[in-house]
Amino acid sequence: MSKKHKTPLPYDQRPYRPGIGLVLLNAQGLAFVAQRIDTPGNAWQFPQGGIDEGEDPRDTALREMEEEIGTNKAEIIAESADWISYDLPPAIADKSWKGRFRGQTQKWFCARFTGTDGDINLETEHPEFESWRWMALDEVPALIIPFKRVLYDKVVAEFLPLARAMAR
Repeated sequence: MSKKHKTPLPYDQRPYRPGIGLVLLNAQGLAFVAQRIDTPGNAWQFPQGGIDEGEDPRDTALREMEEEIGTNKAEIIAESADWISYDLPPAIADKSWKGRFRGQTQKWFCARFTGTDGDINLETEHPEFESWRWMALDEVPALIIPFKRVLYDKVVAEFLPLARAMAR
């Protein structure tokens, strides 16, 4: 039995997929970033993912962290004031999420990492990343794929004071 193929809505009429993003800071105030497996080139990002129906965004952030980087050793210390959205380029939007969304709207969280580097394990059930590193939070937007850069600039501006306070 085959599934009926639904034609996606025109790009500008598509909704945003609800999701979260997580800035994970270590004791030195450095941010965790990881390089995606499925994107060619230098595609780094913070852990992020979709919110399941009925799921609390804060719970989603902790679940996604464990699913993507194999650890639950963190405590949330801040939440973005607003939801922040980004648009996928139309060609990517037609392929991602079966063409149902134009991009994502995300609630962002900042968490303090309470483990050691050995607690991070990218070899998860469904690996998304091939490598990772700690780096200065304000240097991260330069590594992000261009269509997400404005979102990352906003997230970094909001959480940079926390990273700097931890670095002292």
